[in-house]
Amino acid sequence: MASSPKIKLKLFIDTKADKVIFAEAGKDFVDFLFYLVSLPVATVVKLLKEKTMVGSFGHICESIEKLPTAYLQPNQNKNSLLNPKAPLYATDISLKLADHDLVNHKLYYCPTHACVADVPNLLCPTCKRKITCEMTYVSPSVANYAVDVEGGFVNGLITCLVMDNLEFMPVSAKNFVALLNKFDVKEVSALRETVVDLGVEEVC
Repeated sequence: MASSPKIKLKLFIDTKADKVIFAEAGKDFVDFLFYLVSLPVATVVKLLKEKTMVGSFGHICESIEKLPTAYLQPNQNKNSLLNPKAPLYATDISLKLADHDLVNHKLYYCPTHACVADVPNLLCPTCKRKITCEMTYVSPSVANYAVDVEGGFVNGLITCLVMDNLEFMPVSAKNFVALLNKFDVKEVSALRETVVDLGVEEVC
């Protein structure tokens, strides 16, 4: 069984206060934070459902799951609500929490008019015929760009300082000193560095 992908994170620990004050992260982790922003709320609720409390959003999803299909409008689909696709995609994210299947993503069009849908058998608003012709979806993969693209959201040179609330900023002497002052670290020598591996379980 293949192991799940991991992201490395360097933690800075104040040995006198015995606490992690911030972390240093590279492209992989910063890409992952960008990726989280693109996830629909329902996807996040689904991921956290068995890990922790998700509040009222979790109850909404459970209610939708239990609601008989007969109560929905004919053009609505419970699965599309409970398992939505993120509107923004990036390629080669080291740690993905969503199960987007871009390769098999399907679109449908009306051959007579320029109308496209991601659900088959809807009526074309112009000719009123069912939209059933399948189109091939081209994902924004690295191979589909004319210029060199690394994948992900940010370039490979970036290194950021990350707080425990996931606020992040580029590494610089100014930001580093500001954080030391914020957390009242008197001596740099009191800092200890340790590298940890984050997987899906740890992130959830």
